[in-house]
Amino acid sequence: MSAGTHDASARSAGYGFLLRQLVARDFKTRYKRSVLGVFWSLLNPLMTMGIQYVVFSALFSGQVADYPLYLLSGIVCFNFFTEAAGAALTSVTGNAALITRVHVPVEVYPVSRVLSAAVNLLFSLLPLLTAALLTAGLPGPSVLLLPLGLAFLALTALGVGLGLATMMVYFRDTQFLWGAVSMLWMYLTPVFYPVSILPEGLRRLLMLNPLYHVITFVRTLLLDGRVPGPGTWLGCAASAGLSMLLGGAVFTRHRDEFVMYL
Repeated sequence: MSAGTHDASARSAGYGFLLRQLVARDFKTRYKRSVLGVFWSLLNPLMTMGIQYVVFSALFSGQVADYPLYLLSGIVCFNFFTEAAGAALTSVTGNAALITRVHVPVEVYPVSRVLSAAVNLLFSLLPLLTAALLTAGLPGPSVLLLPLGLAFLALTALGVGLGLATMMVYFRDTQFLWGAVSMLWMYLTPVFYPVSILPEGLRRLLMLNPLYHVITFVRTLLLDGRVPGPGTWLGCAASAGLSMLLGGAVFTRHRDEFVMYL
């Protein structure tokens, strides 16, 4: 092995160690002095589902089979997306002291935030899979594709998070703007309502919403017990790919300037 290859391997190992430490730090910070601890990750989506079910079940439960599972799957996916993208948003500015002193790829910081959110997602999957078992019965082999659907979701969140992190370096109001945008995004995503209530024209526009494809992927596995169709696969791949391409391009173009604005 050449010296250059050995140095590259050593650096990669060092970056991996730093990434694990950052994820562990975020996890400990999140639950520090928390009474409920990780139990909150299980309780939060159930509480949200309970409130939204009371509000919307009279309107939509008759139009959607297994409406509680339909609602919970949308909530879990959307909550992870907003948590991951929102955490990545502050990943650069929140680690200014490290970035200005330690020479590592800046991408490590938003990636670590998305991975931290993914750890919380794993806990949220417990009530989701339990609900699927109780309402839809024992899942078929197609449920083994669920990690792939969640990977599409994580890549979409990371791509958006990279763009938001870049904006946050230059415009600190981005975090407040993201709060409003994410709320609007929720209403533009069929989290609690069925797509069937929308006019045909709006359904076509819904195809531009990356979360629509990923949530449809997950719901097809859990509610229908079958493998999603080619259109859903293509939509998920396009959503994750375009998010990473655009967000990564913006982040890469400006990352060398970050230190001047931190």
